[in-house]
Amino acid sequence: MNKDLPTPEQRAALFARNLDWNLLRTFMVIVECRGITAAAERLGLKQPSVSNALRRLETSVGTRLVERGPNHFRVTGAGGRLYRECVEIHGSILRLGDELREVTDEIDEHVQLAMASHVVSPLFNDTLSKFHRAHPKATLSVDILSSRDIVERVLHRSVSFAVCLVNDMNPRLEYRRLYREFFGLYCGPSHPLFGRSGLTMADLKGQSSVSFTTDQFSDVLRPVAMMRAEARLDERIVGISANLEEVRRMIVAGLGVGPLPIHVVTRDVRDGLLWRLPPYESPPAIDVFLVFNPHTRLNRAESAFLDMLLEAIRVTPIDARTYAGSAPPPGSRGEQSRVKT
Repeated sequence: MNKDLPTPEQRAALFARNLDWNLLRTFMVIVECRGITAAAERLGLKQPSVSNALRRLETSVGTRLVERGPNHFRVTGAGGRLYRECVEIHGSILRLGDELREVTDEIDEHVQLAMASHVVSPLFNDTLSKFHRAHPKATLSVDILSSRDIVERVLHRSVSFAVCLVNDMNPRLEYRRLYREFFGLYCGPSHPLFGRSGLTMADLKGQSSVSFTTDQFSDVLRPVAMMRAEARLDERIVGISANLEEVRRMIVAGLGVGPLPIHVVTRDVRDGLLWRLPPYESPPAIDVFLVFNPHTRLNRAESAFLDMLLEAIRVTPIDARTYAGSAPPPGSRGEQSRVKT
């Protein structure tokens, strides 16, 4: 046996000693932004600095983490594993300050949330207001992300809890239905169907469309994908986004017919920016969930906010958390049954 070769324990200790957390954080942002340029903008750094940080980290870990080119960005298998560890480490660091802080009677810690775009929930807003009145020194930050990214962050404990759409329920997480919303199809002022009454589903056949990245039969907006298929819209989607505001922008601009939550765009319809299209009966229902990880160690502010929100959900019937005027009749296609209230 060669005594000059380091043992596994020695190699692990050397690796840990040489690893720079700032490089890990930069790598985490690169993955989340899907590129060097966008990561540099988020971090407030110059692009060469971010590229150099990635090279240094790859040298340190001894493997390629990202494959990239002019129109190509892919995280390698090793990069994916390192990213998941980075997210968990980041969550632990965020809570470290609260763990070391002297405990006082007054709650003044920070709550880190993640939410899907355009979450409209009076129950959530009322709980937020109640929490702030009870703990005015507590602070809060909200990241707007895709539902898929949100669940990943909750799973790796980098956010306290989240509000988003859910496709498959991960057994490691807890889910509570926050509210139910219903989707309709809309077009903008320049569209040939705008302003026309008495339309049927047949009038939508072959029309160009825009939609969400999750508008697929295998994803969270499956009921919306079914509605689009029944309308027989053009199979080629001309515009797509994970952000509701951007989907709305494309519809208003006349790129095509697209789905939007009925309650969110009521004012746009009234103001003449959008026009509701068939189907008018039994719109598809989508549930929006509060998602949290029972294994996450919460600080006092996070625990207080989560407890308030869970209690508000518990004492408020789902009918009161469903937007009036858009609910489908019992037993219709829009109903969903496999949920936790």
